[in-house]
Amino acid sequence: MINPRRNGAFRSGSRHGSLPYHLCVSGHNHCSAQHNFYGKSCPNVEAIVRKIVQQKVKETFVTIPANGPMRHQGLTPATLRLFFHDCFVNGCDASVMIQSTPNNKAEKDHPDNVSLAGDGFDVVIKAKKALDAIPSCRNKVSCADILALATRDVVVAAEGPSYPVELGRRDGLESTAASVHGNLPGPNDNVDKLNKLFAKNKLTQEDMIALSAAHTLGFAHCSKVFNRIYNFNRTHIIDPTLNKGYAKDLRLACPKNVDPRIAINIDPITPKKLDNIYFRNLQQGKGLFTSDQVLYTNRRSRPTVDSWAKNSAAFNAAFVKAMTKLGRVGVKTGHNGNIRRDCGAFN
Repeated sequence: MINPRRNGAFRSGSRHGSLPYHLCVSGHNHCSAQHNFYGKSCPNVEAIVRKIVQQKVKETFVTIPANGPMRHQGLTPATLRLFFHDCFVNGCDASVMIQSTPNNKAEKDHPDNVSLAGDGFDVVIKAKKALDAIPSCRNKVSCADILALATRDVVVAAEGPSYPVELGRRDGLESTAASVHGNLPGPNDNVDKLNKLFAKNKLTQEDMIALSAAHTLGFAHCSKVFNRIYNFNRTHIIDPTLNKGYAKDLRLACPKNVDPRIAINIDPITPKKLDNIYFRNLQQGKGLFTSDQVLYTNRRSRPTVDSWAKNSAAFNAAFVKAMTKLGRVGVKTGHNGNIRRDCGAFN
């Protein structure tokens, strides 16, 4: 549970009603329970964000072409990835949305973030515009909270579980490319490295495995898997943990001289659904990235993969728990942040 600093607050809301979030505000001697942070200032915030998300989903969730460059990543993977990259660097404060200036290279222009799809940024900007068009909501809802709400709504759009979103974040006051280095997981990370990185953000191995299932959505460029299918190590040209049939399919989709814009589904079975098929793929050696497949080859993480592969309800519950904890990482409240007028620029 977050203990908001100074005069901040952090409360929960849900598309299906809301759950009370008990909090103790530092500087006060009492605890209170609130149902909706924006209940008085902008009571329809969730419905407004959801409407924008639903409109955007219709525009952007396209099929990956078999022999051409990808035009859209799809809103769900784009927004999920944006939220994750934001929270893992200086907390969930929308600092990843800040545009660089001549005097500051911002987070979004770090090499690990340049591939973040524009659809995720766009849905937050459109939701902010829709909220600010309502006098009572204008400059009341943070970009960080809009991103958190939009992330929940795209999960639901991808047939994943709904969950209450805790609200009351403020937007961060700084964003630098240098702060990104070493704070995001890579496609070749092993379980030890992943656990260490997630532990920095108070997330467990179970949380890490649950959040990794976001790779059931979206695409990756062929260059990200070249090492696994053409030059794994001195002993094996192809990563031996890869399913042989899957490796053959990957080689056909990603020949050595492939156009770098060519993309492939991360999940070859259900690329548009957030589901537990991700774990069944790992059991069959069909994890696209090394950082996916190690969850099954490592004896410490394999039992969780096996459990969720056969129990979608258990996975959904773990995913909701992990997303809620992710949304608490490094939250700014009170004077530690503000409400940005423009999500891409500091006030």
